[in-house]
Amino acid sequence: MSRKHKNAKQYKGPDKFARAARAQGFEARSVFKLEEINKRTRLLRQGDRVVDLGCYPGSWSRYAQQKIGRRGALVGVDLKTPIGLGGVFVERSVLEVSAQELLDALGGPADVVLSDMAPLTTGDRFGDHVRQVALARVGLERALEVLKPGGHFCVKVFDGEDVPAFAKDLRSQFRRVRRLKPEAVRGTSVEFYLVGLERTP
Repeated sequence: MSRKHKNAKQYKGPDKFARAARAQGFEARSVFKLEEINKRTRLLRQGDRVVDLGCYPGSWSRYAQQKIGRRGALVGVDLKTPIGLGGVFVERSVLEVSAQELLDALGGPADVVLSDMAPLTTGDRFGDHVRQVALARVGLERALEVLKPGGHFCVKVFDGEDVPAFAKDLRSQFRRVRRLKPEAVRGTSVEFYLVGLERTP
């Protein structure tokens, strides 16, 4: 459920982001989405405790670890464990992981929850959108269970009619919500990211 999958639409060869990711030792081009989000929102800081939902193949976890440093802590959750990374990784569906398990692994409440989860896409734009927003809501539920007051949440969303209600729910829990579409998101893609900053008490 929480694993990231290829889009039903196939893309031609590696682009500049895929080539750059490979050159810099990252597992996937998606690292540049998080990098841009972080530059624009100051999401990740030294010493942060971070949860990465849908963490495989590991590029977001690797980037987050670089930003939080040795004083930070990271717990990743996915159906498959990334290879060659430090931190704690839980090889299960996000639906099967308890908040207490995440808190215990982190050593306390999270500063940041990341969710790059996506469903297995089918090419049915509306159906894919509905399934993606449902996953985003699961991510939000987990975030609200483990985030400390003032913590941040970043989640992938596919654009469509269920987005306004989800964004409204996000705004009710965070002081600020930003909608971002990083340059590394393919031009034909309907995906974007919502970033909830400063969880309200």
